Amino acid sequence: MIAKKYTSYVFSFFMSLLMSSIMSMVVTLINMGLVDNLLTIWLRAWSISFVIAFPTIIVVAPLVKKLVDVVIEQ
Repeated sequence: MIAKKYTSYVFSFFMSLLMSSIMSMVVTLINMGLVDNLLTIWLRAWSISFVIAFPTIIVVAPLVKKLVDVVIEQ
């Protein structure tokens, strides 16, 4: 198991994994349609988007938390 102190990184990993997979599939389908090599095209797009998404979530998450704290009534 992973130590609790790494919760934000584990959350960021799974969030970026799932969001990048869904978004890259949607965009690939919109742009390419149902082509024969869709899986290969999508996996390439997903691998690129995940590499961007994971560090982005780690950097952006603290800012988003602050924004949420501003707009949520205490």
